[in-house]
Amino acid sequence: MRPRETEHRTTVFIVDDDAPVRDSLSMLMKSVGLEAETFASAMEFLESYDADRPGCLVLDIRMPGMSGLELQEQLNSMHAIIPIIFITGHGDVPMAVSAIQHGAADFIQKPFRDQDLLDRINKALEQDQHNRETLLEIRGIEQRLASLTPREHEVMELIVEGRPNKVIAGDLDVSQRTVEIHRARVMEKMKASSLAHLVRMVMRANQG
Repeated sequence: MRPRETEHRTTVFIVDDDAPVRDSLSMLMKSVGLEAETFASAMEFLESYDADRPGCLVLDIRMPGMSGLELQEQLNSMHAIIPIIFITGHGDVPMAVSAIQHGAADFIQKPFRDQDLLDRINKALEQDQHNRETLLEIRGIEQRLASLTPREHEVMELIVEGRPNKVIAGDLDVSQRTVEIHRARVMEKMKASSLAHLVRMVMRANQG
């Protein structure tokens, strides 16, 4: 079991069946202050995968057993957001392009310069941080939406459509004052600073 304190530290996960490659990449990461973990197979990584751990995946495209592409397919089916950088050989470029089309962050051809790989990793780590912040924001909005009563939800949907209080009151067969009270509660529960802010949050939740 890994130490609890490293559980949520940003980590570069390296998956390659070639032990010298794993060791050299791990040393490279540590030389620039990045946390690294290595795995000898795609299955080994998959068995220990934790969606809550931030980082990126440096993945050999060709491996015995489960290939890098098959691991990507598995992670996609799990709705994983971890960015993947594929390590490819000369003949693997068409496969790498296909991997990009299926959501990989980047690929790099062997032999490569250390700095070229580090540049891609830093970009992927920024992408992962952005993805996680977006996901956190969406989850927060969803929790606030879940706190609304059915009537407040109904009122909110009509507010977002741009209908004035008087029209909403007529549509729901309630007084305008009742609509105003519900509207105030919606704005408070959703922590919306304005109607535009409320609309953006609802749109963000729907996109998520």
